[in-house]
Amino acid sequence: MAGLSSRSAVAIHALAMLAHRRGGSLTSAEIADSLESNPVLVRRVLGRLRDADLVRSAEGRGGGWSLARAPRDITLYDAYAAVEEGQIFSRYTHPPSGACEVGRNIGDVLDVEFQSAERALEEQLGRTTIAGLLHQVLASGDEPRNH
Repeated sequence: MAGLSSRSAVAIHALAMLAHRRGGSLTSAEIADSLESNPVLVRRVLGRLRDADLVRSAEGRGGGWSLARAPRDITLYDAYAAVEEGQIFSRYTHPPSGACEVGRNIGDVLDVEFQSAERALEEQLGRTTIAGLLHQVLASGDEPRNH
């Protein structure tokens, strides 16, 4: 099963940082520092976000990445859809035995369940905007931490 990659988390993190910058730009290195990640990985993800018209880039001195839309107009689903490929859930790599009653019939039932789960994920991610997420993130920094 392929499942979700870390690209969604990287994309959402980058979008939240850009929203926090309030119209300013950040370099991929600055975003990578916050992620403690490689700027090349961040640039790849940002490139996909640019292709989806969620961010824009400016080259040269003073260049960098900035949001192409207001944070309230970008949902977590927008970020997810921009960077993830294919379905989260998938059937077996090799078909089960057609001689088995379960193996013969489970695929269609699983398809319905998997599609329903993916729709639920899409709906949930669509309910949260980058602005709302950033608000939650900043508010959580004000809460006392218990270790």
